[in-house]
Amino acid sequence: MKTDDLPKAATPIAFTLNGRAVEAAPGESILKAAQRAGVDIPHLCHKDGLRSPGNCRACVVDIEGERVLAPSCCRAPTAGMVVHSDNPRASAAQKTVLELLLSDAPDTTELRFDSELAHWAQAAGAQPGRFPARAAAVQDVSHPAMAVNLDACIQCTRCIRACRETQGNDVLGLAFRGGHAQIVFDQNDPMGASTCVACGECVQACPTGAIAPANGAFAKPSQQQVDSVCPFCGVGCQLTYHVNDGKIEHVEGIAGPANEGRLCVKGRFGFDYAHSPERLTRPLIRRAGAPKDPHGELRRLTPEQVRERFREATWDEALDAAAEGFRRALASTVARGRRSPVAGFGSAKGTNEEAYLFQKLVRTAFETHNVDHCTRLCHASSVAALMEGLGSAVVTNPLRDVQHADFLLVIGANPAQNHPVGATWIKNAVKKGARLVLADPRRTELARHSWKHLGFQPGTDVALLNAMLHTIVFEGLTDPAYIEAHTLDFAQLKAHLADFSPEAMAPVCGIDVATLREVARAYATAKNAMILWGMGISQHTHGTDNARCLIALALVTGQIGRPGTGLHPLRGQNNVQGASDAGLIPMVLPDYQRVADGPAREKAERLWKLAPGTLGSEPGLTVVEIVDAAHRKEIRAMLIQGENPAMSDPDAAHAREALAGLDHLVVQDIFLTETASLADVVLPATAWPEKTGSVTNTDRCVQLGRKAVPAPGDARADAWITEQLARRLGLDWAYGVAPDGSATDDATQGIGAVFEEMRALMPSIAGLSWARLRRQGAVTYPVVDAEDPGQPVVFTDGFPTPTGRASLVGAVLKPPAEEPDVEFPMVLITGRQLEHWHTGSMTRRSSVLDALEPSPVVSLHPETARRLGLWAGAQAQVRSRRGEVALPVRIDEGMPRETAFIPFAYAEAAANLLTNPALDPVGKIAELKYCAVDVRPVTGSA
Repeated sequence: MKTDDLPKAATPIAFTLNGRAVEAAPGESILKAAQRAGVDIPHLCHKDGLRSPGNCRACVVDIEGERVLAPSCCRAPTAGMVVHSDNPRASAAQKTVLELLLSDAPDTTELRFDSELAHWAQAAGAQPGRFPARAAAVQDVSHPAMAVNLDACIQCTRCIRACRETQGNDVLGLAFRGGHAQIVFDQNDPMGASTCVACGECVQACPTGAIAPANGAFAKPSQQQVDSVCPFCGVGCQLTYHVNDGKIEHVEGIAGPANEGRLCVKGRFGFDYAHSPERLTRPLIRRAGAPKDPHGELRRLTPEQVRERFREATWDEALDAAAEGFRRALASTVARGRRSPVAGFGSAKGTNEEAYLFQKLVRTAFETHNVDHCTRLCHASSVAALMEGLGSAVVTNPLRDVQHADFLLVIGANPAQNHPVGATWIKNAVKKGARLVLADPRRTELARHSWKHLGFQPGTDVALLNAMLHTIVFEGLTDPAYIEAHTLDFAQLKAHLADFSPEAMAPVCGIDVATLREVARAYATAKNAMILWGMGISQHTHGTDNARCLIALALVTGQIGRPGTGLHPLRGQNNVQGASDAGLIPMVLPDYQRVADGPAREKAERLWKLAPGTLGSEPGLTVVEIVDAAHRKEIRAMLIQGENPAMSDPDAAHAREALAGLDHLVVQDIFLTETASLADVVLPATAWPEKTGSVTNTDRCVQLGRKAVPAPGDARADAWITEQLARRLGLDWAYGVAPDGSATDDATQGIGAVFEEMRALMPSIAGLSWARLRRQGAVTYPVVDAEDPGQPVVFTDGFPTPTGRASLVGAVLKPPAEEPDVEFPMVLITGRQLEHWHTGSMTRRSSVLDALEPSPVVSLHPETARRLGLWAGAQAQVRSRRGEVALPVRIDEGMPRETAFIPFAYAEAAANLLTNPALDPVGKIAELKYCAVDVRPVTGSA
C-alpha cells in the first residue's frame, strides 16, 4: 500500500499485517487499514459511518505478544505491531463466531439476497447447523413500510446505532439479558405502534434483513441501479433507485454532500407515487359545456367524473388547443392596448432547466413578467430582506455547517418534520456540545434536544428578536471591528433598538426577561453561531421584518462569513432555490438580475435573440396578485406547470374561483390535481424519477437528477412540453429536448443545451459546465470558472452590494393582519408534517406515506380541547372569515393553548380555505402562519 492512499494530512504508522508491511493513519482501525491494503477481514457490527463497538467479534485478529484476540474494527495499530488476520488462531475464532451467528439466523438470504452474514460465512468456510438454534422469534409486520424478523437478528446493534447516533431518534434499544436479549422498539412495542418515524436508517444498516422493506424488495437483486436526488424537501439528499421491470422497488441513501447516506420516510418509502394508477397518461381537453365547479367536492375525481369533464386527445391536438387559447388572449391585449392578460406559475418540483425554459417562455411568448412560483408562498420575505441587507438572497452556509457551530438558533422552523435529514445534523451537533435554542410557539420534536425552547406568542417574532438585539447592543456584546469594516447604519439601528428592551418586550412575546438576556448573550459570545429559519418566520405580513432582525443579529455580532456561522433560511421544496435562481420570479431575471436593470435586460435579449426593448422594465405580478387580477378579469389565461394553487394559495376558495373563471387554463402535471381539474387543457408530465436534469438544494448545491424509469403512457417531460408550446407560439426554439426526459453528455442539444444557455446568463454558475455537472454530479455555487471548486461559505470578505457592506435595517412591531376576537377567538397555524409534503399531490398517492397519515387532523393542546368539549378523534369544525373545514382532533401537549395547527396536504380539509391572503408589503407573501379561527365540535358528533 502506498502512503498516497492514506487520508490527507496523516502521519503514517507502519505495522505488519499477515507478513506484509502496511501503513495506517493515526487513530485508524486495523480493519480500515486492512481494507485499504486489500485484505478482507470478516466484520458485521462495523459499518462505515457508524461507531464501531467491536461486539460481534467476527473481525478478531491475532496480535503478536497479546494473550487474547482483538476486534480489528475498534483497535488502532501502533508502530511496529505485528498482526495476523488469517493465521489458524484468528481464522478459527472468526469461523466459530460466524457459525454461532448462523445458528440463530438461518438462511438470511431469503430476507436479503446480499446478506453480509451469508457472505462472510461463505468466505470463512463456516457451516450452518454446528450449534443448536434458540427459540424462534415472532415476526412484526405492524408497520406499513418495514417488516421485522428477529430470527435473522444477530444483535450487531447497527440498527440501534443508526437510529440513535445517526438519526438521533432514540427508538431502538437492546432489552432483556443474556440469551433472552433482543432488539426492541421503545418499551418492546410493535414497530407500528412505536415512536418510530420510519426513516429506514435501520433498514439500510441491517446486515441480514432482520429489518427490511415490507414489500420484500431486499429478497432479490435489482436489475438496474440509478443514482439521483430525492424529489421532496430542499435538503437535497442523494439516493439510489433500485429498479426492476421498469419500476422502482426500493431506495437507498448514498453519500451525497447533504445527506451522507441518510434519508427520511419520504425519501426512502415515498417513491411509489410515480407508479400510481392515478398518473396522467394522455393529454386531456375539457369537453364543450363541461362546467368548472370551484366549490365542488374536493376528493379525487373518479374515472367516470374525469370522462364526463374531459376527453383524451393526441399531443398535437392538445398542444394546438393550448397555444390557440393563449393566442386569443394575447390578440385581445393588442386590440385593447393594455398589459398582457396572461400569466404563468412555474414549479419548484421540476428541474432547473424546466424552470428556466418556463420563465423564458412567459417573458418572450407572452411578453410579460407575470411569472412566479411557490417561493412567493414560502420565502419571498426572506429573499426580500436578504437582498436588501446583503445584496444576495442565498444561504450563507450549508446546513451541515451546524457541525462547526457552538450555538444554533432554529426559529419558525420544524426541521424534524419538514427537513428530517437536516434535523439529524442538528441533533448530531447538539450531542457534540452545541447549544440549541428552538424558538417556536409550538414545542416540536427538536425541543427535547434543545438547551432552551422559546415558546413565544404567535406573531410576536419581532418583539423577541429585537429584545435579543437590544441586549447585545446595549450590553456591549457586538463585534465593533466587524461592524466598522462590513456594515452600514449601525448608529441608526442602535437608536431604533433603544425602545425594545427585554423588560418592554417580555410581556409582548411571552418570554421572561432573564431568558431573553441569557439567550442573547449566549448567541453573541459563542465562537460560532448559526441561525436557521423556516416559514414560521417568513409567512407573515411582517415576515420581511422578521428576517431583517435575524440578519441584524448575525451582522452586529460578526457571526457570518465563517464555517458554523451565518444565515440559513431552510428551503421547502426540492428545487425552490434552483427555480428562483433560474428566474421564476416576476421582478427578476435569472440570477436575481432585476427587470428594471437595463443592462440585465439587454443581456437576456441578446442571448434570447430578441429585438432590443422586447423585455419590459416593469415587474410582473406575484402569485396572489395574479389570482386577484384573474378575479378582476385582467388576467384571462394562465399556464401552470407542476403547481397546485387551488390547494396552496391562501383563501383557497377565492383562488379556485379565479382559476375557474379564466378564459383559458393550461396545466402540466403528473396527476389531475385540484388545479388541473379546473383546466381547459391538461398535459401529462413526467415525474422526477423519469427525467434527467439539474436541481439546486437549500445549500446552493447544484446536483444532477437522473432518469431511472420510463414515464407511463404518453406522459412527456415538462421541458419538452414547454419547447413544443414555444414553437406553436411563434418562437424558433431548437433545443431538441427529448420527449422521454432523457439527456446525454451532449451540451449542444437537449437538456445539456438548455443548461449551457442558462449558465451563460447566470454568473453564479458560470464555471459549471454541463460536462462538469455530468462528471461530478454535485457542485456548490458560486462557481465562477472551470477551476473554482465551488464556495459553500459566502460573504467571507464582504457583500455583493455597491459599497461591499451589508445594511442594518430596523424592524418595528406590527400586529398580524387579523387578530383573534370574540367571534374568532383562536389562532390557526398551518404547515407540513413528516409524512406528507406540500399539497399532497405526490405523497397522498404513496401507499406507505398515506397509510402512515391517512387523514387530516387539527392539533390542539389538551386543556384547549377540554375547554371546547373535544377529545382525541372527535370531529371539530374550524371556521375563519373565509371558510370552514371539519376534521378529527389530535391532542398535542406541544401546542400553545388557544391555538390550532392544521397540515395543508389534505384536499378533504384544505387548511388554505381558512388562511388569510393579507400580504407582507415588501415580500408580497401571504400571512399563511396566522389567522383568527373558531373551533367547536361538529354538530351531532358527540
